[in-house]
Amino acid sequence: MKVTTRLAVTASLLGIAALGQALAAQALPDVKAIPGIIAAGAKLTQVFQTVGNNVDGIVAAADGSLLASQEDNNAVLKIDKDDRASIYLAGVAVGSLSIDRQGRLFAVRRMAQAGTPAATHASAPKSSCVSMLLPEFNMWDSVNGTPMTGRPSDLAADGTGGAYFTQQTVVHYASPNGTISPPMGENLRVNGIILSEDDKRLYVTNDAAIAVFDVQGPGQLTNQREFAKLKDGGNGDGLAVDTAGNLYVAAGPGVQIYDRQGKYLGLIPTPPGRPTGQAFAGADRKTLYVIVQSTTDAHGRPMAGRTIYRIPMLARGLPVRSK
Repeated sequence: MKVTTRLAVTASLLGIAALGQALAAQALPDVKAIPGIIAAGAKLTQVFQTVGNNVDGIVAAADGSLLASQEDNNAVLKIDKDDRASIYLAGVAVGSLSIDRQGRLFAVRRMAQAGTPAATHASAPKSSCVSMLLPEFNMWDSVNGTPMTGRPSDLAADGTGGAYFTQQTVVHYASPNGTISPPMGENLRVNGIILSEDDKRLYVTNDAAIAVFDVQGPGQLTNQREFAKLKDGGNGDGLAVDTAGNLYVAAGPGVQIYDRQGKYLGLIPTPPGRPTGQAFAGADRKTLYVIVQSTTDAHGRPMAGRTIYRIPMLARGLPVRSK
């Protein structure tokens, strides 16, 4: 599959465009300093807003631009350094994204839910699966010969051509040989997933806590244990890591941050709504982009959709891997 702009780049397709740098009528939360992570007074800037399920699973492309899945619009969105949005891939109704150290783009693919815009697309997936989208198209859609069901949540490519992914209460591994492992993990309610900065540990959200596994090899997870309980409320959604190994969790009133030992470091508060994910991007990977799901726009008008904000960081994301 090659990059295409087959879909028309219009406001109705991409969302309600990036309309300026200020959030007008909506007060921005005050950001307190977290040493080595973020400076006091760092400002959130709105860069994109859309209706429906059209921003999810964000990652940084090689040039530092941001990629986001658009399930309802059946596309992958790109937001460049100037906050300009365009279609990066068309005809791919995917959920979360992951890019490995070799630059391969992976995604979870979900069956369209009845009554949603995604269900109107002829190219929408007819089964659940995990896919490599670039540089070539591969698909994993069965476990021991049985077609996958349900809607996989999130994934983390491991750099060997495979990827770990979450689904309801378990973790699976899609291996480079085209097979999907039996379920891994016990007593979990999983959603977000990410490998540590050195690929030696795998973190998954577990409602109001984070679980961690040791990675013994591709698809080989051991020593499941609790890494941390979330301190500021909410259940964990998307995850990110920085070069120091700190873990960023979208939950409750913003992005909660924990060090490699599970110690709580602080919170980057976000505007009203439910934060669903974050990613380091920009040429130097020192800009954090955050998704917030809300029922109103920046002016308080009804809008069931999602907004992307960015904020400058002291911490830096991984330069050779995006989730």
